[in-house]
Amino acid sequence: MATSTDSKTEITLKGSVAIVSEFFFTAINSILYQRGIYEPETFKRESKYGLTVLTTTDNGLLTYLNQIMGQMNTWLIDGDVQRLVVVVTGIDSGETLERWQFNVSVDQNANNSGGSKDENDANNSKVHKEAAAGSKETKKSLREIHNEIQAIIRQITASVTFLPLLNEPCSFDLLVYTNKEAVVPKKWEESDPRYIMNSQEVKLRSFTTTVHKVDSMVTYKEADEWEL
Repeated sequence: MATSTDSKTEITLKGSVAIVSEFFFTAINSILYQRGIYEPETFKRESKYGLTVLTTTDNGLLTYLNQIMGQMNTWLIDGDVQRLVVVVTGIDSGETLERWQFNVSVDQNANNSGGSKDENDANNSKVHKEAAAGSKETKKSLREIHNEIQAIIRQITASVTFLPLLNEPCSFDLLVYTNKEAVVPKKWEESDPRYIMNSQEVKLRSFTTTVHKVDSMVTYKEADEWEL
């Protein structure tokens, strides 16, 4: 007998935002664990997407991530998020060593069906119109979405097999790219894109809720560039 996760259903805007936000939270935690940004003993194991994932228990980090995710939810509802970037920086060298980029595109038609205000609809229509043009599927099961997300998390876990070893203590920053119309709280500040010169790029899997599509990739500095 099919369960509720197996049945295809029309994903609402709010439902899609919840899925995307949970993915971002899980992906960020996985990156911080796999790349050794935080000590492994500060993470706990949880079951999610049919996988065992690692989630931080550091109170300061949890507070920071929850604040970011809260603002991201608002921007996602309004269709203002273009991409989220996790930047890994060497503390000693000050160099950007890795950029984990998650591009967000919005299905215009699905988003407009969510009952948002006219002015928000106008803003949403400016965001990645190619998603609406190419999207024909309007219903999808939660299991299908989770399977797609699972593939991305597995790739993040396997990243240690192809990414250069981080030979210095590292910190991370979160960059959120939004539309010009987005309302930005005063405590947020502008940042340079923190690009990596002479970098290599690995494209990862993508997933779609039929409302949002998230494409992921990682760009990194080759070892022979920064180990000397």
